[in-house]
Amino acid sequence: MITVTILTKNNEETLGSVLESVKDFDEVVLLDTGSTDTTLELAQIYPNVKVFHSPFTGFGPLHNLAAYHATNDWILSIDSDEVLTPELAQEILSLQLDSKKVYSFPFNNYFNGKHIKWCGWYPDRHIRLYSKKVTSFTDDKVHEKVQINGLSEIKLNSPVKHYSYRSISDFLRKMETYSNLFAEQNAQTKKSSLSKALLHGGFAFIKSYVMKRGFLGGKEGYIISLYNAQTTFYKYLKLAYASRPSLSQDR
Repeated sequence: MITVTILTKNNEETLGSVLESVKDFDEVVLLDTGSTDTTLELAQIYPNVKVFHSPFTGFGPLHNLAAYHATNDWILSIDSDEVLTPELAQEILSLQLDSKKVYSFPFNNYFNGKHIKWCGWYPDRHIRLYSKKVTSFTDDKVHEKVQINGLSEIKLNSPVKHYSYRSISDFLRKMETYSNLFAEQNAQTKKSSLSKALLHGGFAFIKSYVMKRGFLGGKEGYIISLYNAQTTFYKYLKLAYASRPSLSQDR
């Protein structure tokens, strides 16, 4: 048996489609970090959904807390904007699961109604199905991932549809969230400065727009490349401030 785990906060726009795509799974654990919209009301529609609550402690720790609440050992971790295709749901449900293996599947990432095949968004694949008896997510606050720990990766064929950025507001909100978490996570181990922020940000644009062929994606490719550059710039700028000595140490 498989438990689907989902982290939520104010995801009323996408959660209905996500929960509909996993309605055939035995259990869905929804871990909410403070929704004020209709997210929790949507969850109540589906009888296989169990809702738990937690303050935000970082994405890695929250994924592991959601797995802790699961009654099944096998965890299928998806985000609140990731919709399983019927083919992927069937492929997963038909697996003969092996605890010595972890399972990955492809991600089709969408923005402005387009399947984005540039800017490093394609091809895209992540491990999201694993046994919590043998592994877990890293404890990183951001850019967390399932630890392989010597396990074999089985690559599934069918994709999930990922609707991470539905509007410009989504870009701005996630830029703020990810840059803050990056600075918090690395404040004690990395150093930065304005010049490093500018260099990292400039290179991020070149990498996304030129090396990752964002220029082929029209206005969407340009917007995504600019977002990647700005997010990288603010990550390192915030890190520069987060890692500098406190005022008390300056005196």
